Amino acid sequence: MYAEILGGTLLGVVLLVFCLWIDGRLTRPARAFATDNDTDIRTDGGEPNDARRTSKDEHGGSSGNERTDGSRSTSEMSSNGGERTERESPPRDERTDGGIATGYGFVTSKPTGLIRWLTTVDHKDIGVLYLTFGVFMFLWGGSDAMMARTELLTPSAEVFGIQTYNELFTTHAITMLFLFATPILFGLANYFLPLLIGADDMAFPRINAIAFWVLPPAAVLIRFGIISDSMALLLGAVSPALSTVFAAFEPVSVAWTFYPPLSVQTANPQIDMALLGLHLSGIGTTLGAINIIATVFAERSPDVGWERLDIFSWTLLVQAGLILFAFPLLGATLIMLLLDRSIGTSFFAVEQGGYILFQHLFWFFGHPEVYILVLPPFGLISLVLPKFTGRKLFGYQFVVYSTMAIGVLSFGVWAHHMFTTGINPQIRASFMAITIAIAVPTAVKVFNWVTTLWTGNIRLEAPMLFCIGAISTLIFGGVTGVFLGSIPVDLLYHGTYYVVGHFHFFITGTIPFAVFAAVYYWFPLMSRRMYSRPLAAAHFWLSFVGVNLLSFGMLLLGMLGLPRRSATYPAEFVPLQVTASIGAALIALGQIVWLYNMVQSYRSGRIVMDADVWGLKEYGQFTREWEWFENRLEQAQSTTESHDDAERNEAKA
Repeated sequence: MYAEILGGTLLGVVLLVFCLWIDGRLTRPARAFATDNDTDIRTDGGEPNDARRTSKDEHGGSSGNERTDGSRSTSEMSSNGGERTERESPPRDERTDGGIATGYGFVTSKPTGLIRWLTTVDHKDIGVLYLTFGVFMFLWGGSDAMMARTELLTPSAEVFGIQTYNELFTTHAITMLFLFATPILFGLANYFLPLLIGADDMAFPRINAIAFWVLPPAAVLIRFGIISDSMALLLGAVSPALSTVFAAFEPVSVAWTFYPPLSVQTANPQIDMALLGLHLSGIGTTLGAINIIATVFAERSPDVGWERLDIFSWTLLVQAGLILFAFPLLGATLIMLLLDRSIGTSFFAVEQGGYILFQHLFWFFGHPEVYILVLPPFGLISLVLPKFTGRKLFGYQFVVYSTMAIGVLSFGVWAHHMFTTGINPQIRASFMAITIAIAVPTAVKVFNWVTTLWTGNIRLEAPMLFCIGAISTLIFGGVTGVFLGSIPVDLLYHGTYYVVGHFHFFITGTIPFAVFAAVYYWFPLMSRRMYSRPLAAAHFWLSFVGVNLLSFGMLLLGMLGLPRRSATYPAEFVPLQVTASIGAALIALGQIVWLYNMVQSYRSGRIVMDADVWGLKEYGQFTREWEWFENRLEQAQSTTESHDDAERNEAKA
């Protein structure tokens, strides 16, 4: 308990200092930097007192260059990097409410400082909020994992104790699945989906803001056990009675699946708080999914037909559809579990076989959740990888159809998590068949990616390295998943570390690697700075080696029969546990390198003056979001030149 409090407190202090520094960067007075032509450009996005310039609405995902007659020249592009043709689109109204992020030098009418972030409905700002929240929870959930792996260095639970270990792996899993992976993907979706499809903003900006702002209170409810422990310690000497109230809320230790009867019979009010937090996060996720669907269907630019929609947008659309069907069922299941705990209903009573009902309901959500988390990373790989091979994505239509096939089949495989529960053998056989079948559309994607690499002009920049790493971990995770889909193999390995190793190939490999590929690819666009390439390479290799040591170590532990979810184990498994913990330490070190690289590059990285950072024009893959970025750079240069001319005229006068 005390170790959790100390770790969470230190992490909170570090991130608080970081947030205050960022806020200072966003609200400080304007300063100038020298360009290659010794031209001063304002970098804080603020509005000079002596100038009032109306800028194009930042919400707009407009591509192409603005013309003097109010029309815009839009570059039509196929989503797989095809040829571009110029066409005229109708004139658009100029707006005055669109500020721009730090580094572009545009006039803005947005509030500054904390008020901006609390009241914004701009899709880019909300995307940044999602990304910041996701990074915070990633670090917090990662600290849980590191503490759990530290406990497993010894076979007799000598570091933190069995109870603390149970709390750690429970909160780690909930945090990573519900508070990191989904928000980080929604952050990228909010920032880039309107830019990719030529929309002004998300379809429902205010609902978009609400969908994010339910997440912080959800996180507080889910992790209130650690907060209450801290409050109990602080109030112990001042108010023992109040300290006792907080001490009653112990961190959840019943595993992230909340299986009854353990979750019903455990007298810990924090379980109720966590269930409410999960329900609240599900509401926010569902609102975000509705917004994504409405945006893709109703807000696309006229020249973005379904045949021209990029793969990332396709995967976001399918992900949103899965959320609409899966998350309401999770919400209903959580409410029934709360009722069983609070007023004594018997939805999941053991006598009526309710624990089997709970597993059916939970995993009907749980397995589509896997694809909710992994489909957008697939889209990111399909989007980023061709940019560094110098050729189009091979088999665009097959990738789209395989995405849809995964979405449909994902609702027919949930019972492979229940092969050991004694359900009807014929039912088990049908779920085994569908589980093996769903590997086919996933394999189609892998073959298309490998074929795209074939004979391509491969450039091993950081985004490309992470794409390759994501594909390799996907192959290992997918193959081990096919084995677990086989009933005889699953009966042997279901309760072992083999399942944990299989899943961590996805959750620590494929998903984060694809996200990191996108972050490195779009970092120049978001910050107008370039990151350190050597640090990015170090981040990849530390992470890649660490993920494989961790996941392969757990696979071998499972093949040797070591049960999962146990703080103690026989001494002969120490070498493999130490190997897995070393892998976790390398992953943690890699993320420290990444965080330092991002902060330092945002602060003082090389300023991007040419929008074609990756040389995409040469291969005809200078896509819509980069055209938007190029247009903003041109506007910044024009604004600066006008301001300089005005100052020179005033000096002459």
